[in-house]
Amino acid sequence: MPFAQNSNAIFDRCIADYHITDHVDAEMKNPFEVSSIEGILYVKNWIDTVQWHLEDIIRNPAIDPVEALSIKRRIDKSNQDRTDLVEVIDSYFLDKYKGIKVHAAAVINTESPAWAIDRLSILALKIYHMQQEVNRTDANSDHITQCQKKLAILLEQRVDLSSAIDQLLRDIETGQKYMKVYKQMKMYNDPSLNPILYAKK
Repeated sequence: MPFAQNSNAIFDRCIADYHITDHVDAEMKNPFEVSSIEGILYVKNWIDTVQWHLEDIIRNPAIDPVEALSIKRRIDKSNQDRTDLVEVIDSYFLDKYKGIKVHAAAVINTESPAWAIDRLSILALKIYHMQQEVNRTDANSDHITQCQKKLAILLEQRVDLSSAIDQLLRDIETGQKYMKVYKQMKMYNDPSLNPILYAKK
């Protein structure tokens, strides 16, 4: 099975598993070996799914400010966890293709495979929740029609992105393209780089 197709299946399963309880504090029950690429993809999408719902909650105009700050801190940590998992996925590809002979005319892609897969994970969430909007019985027909149009575009986008990811992996595997991964250099989480944090020392 092509990598993107397998990823989509894992993401869809993860999102469905989350919505059994539909709660941001639900326990993740990873059905895959945790250290396998499937297990890593499942964890990645679980992080994205929980964060999706945290982003919904924090936009409640009646939310208590203290609770909002707590959720904002949780979203910040989630973003860091998400970025860490992207690096783990790219490390998997770097190791997988480390023996490939790169052609002299090989070029680098605009983004690494894992960042494209990150987009695929978010796209799976958009599709799931847009389908929910299409299925609503309390919304008017205009809302349903507009959501059906958006859903069709999202589904087309998933086909295109999946194809592009699999093509990128084939190009890397055959030496037509090569990977170069730049490790994250986030500054706001680093006490030595965020002036608000290091000024308090």
